[in-house]
Amino acid sequence: MSDLTAKARIREAAMELIGEVGYERATTRAIAERAGVTSGLIRHHYGSKEGLLATCDDRVIHLIIEQEAKARSGQVSSLHLPVPYRMYLARALFDGRAAAVFDHMVTVAEAWMSATDATRPDPTDLPLRARATVQTAFALSVGMLVPHVSRGLGADITQPDGERLLMRVLLDLYSHPLITPEAAREHGEQVQQHDH
Repeated sequence: MSDLTAKARIREAAMELIGEVGYERATTRAIAERAGVTSGLIRHHYGSKEGLLATCDDRVIHLIIEQEAKARSGQVSSLHLPVPYRMYLARALFDGRAAAVFDHMVTVAEAWMSATDATRPDPTDLPLRARATVQTAFALSVGMLVPHVSRGLGADITQPDGERLLMRVLLDLYSHPLITPEAAREHGEQVQQHDH
């Protein structure tokens, strides 16, 4: 981190510290100490701790957009953030923060679902945004649980062999419903009856 500008060091230090202890415990003083700067420099560059957090979120979104572009060009098949960014995002989301990151991913999921809905044999009356939100939560959980998923698969999903296995498992899960359409309708009717 020493070769970064002071402004970038502050951002990286904030992301590391928030990933380790959470937003509330990552004080501006602790962030300044980690970055090797004064608290006043944080105010100078970011205005406030909230301003710094917004910049951290923007950095993660930028990395996600880069990964999405690589995925579209076939360079990678899934999203993998570096560990400090993944830890930051996991902790920030758990703390109810990083809304801009989550919302960006939901918007991307909406675009993907909208395209696939056009050829869907069983149209749904569920809102696109609701489905994209749940899909995003599912997708994020794999990225946030890399050590556990890798252990369960017996392969590191950040490496090519593990990534291929993960993709095969996901393709199998998404292409084979866990319940039949009839069972889903029956369960849906039971839920509606229970609500009334």
